[in-house]
Amino acid sequence: MANKGHAKKKRAATSAPRVRPPIDLYEVFRGEPSAEAAAGERLIHQRTRLAIVSMLAVNKSLTFNELKEMLDATDGNLSVHARKLEEAGYVDCKKSFDGRVPKTQYRITAKGQRALERYLDHMESLIRAVRER
Repeated sequence: MANKGHAKKKRAATSAPRVRPPIDLYEVFRGEPSAEAAAGERLIHQRTRLAIVSMLAVNKSLTFNELKEMLDATDGNLSVHARKLEEAGYVDCKKSFDGRVPKTQYRITAKGQRALERYLDHMESLIRAVRER
């Protein structure tokens, strides 16, 4: 019976957890992105901005108030994030009046759509690489 206990200890000692090599993100993303693409990804990666471009990607356009309600954001917060996306050329903003009430309408641009698709492709690659480990 003493041999059985010894065998158990020996198996436990040899079954150390396997250490996996780190994921090479450059391989996952198939090379280093251009400086413009990397900057675009950093811009879109922020939660509120990602939500804005995602919502605009599936809607022809949305008003400031619709985005504000969907995001449960303050006027100032939404305004700052929308302006950053507009400055990058990812979102187009049209201001008009509905009677005497100002109306701000947003839509995603072709450049913004490409940036979102590139970002999503990279995230999907990363998810696949992690799940395959």
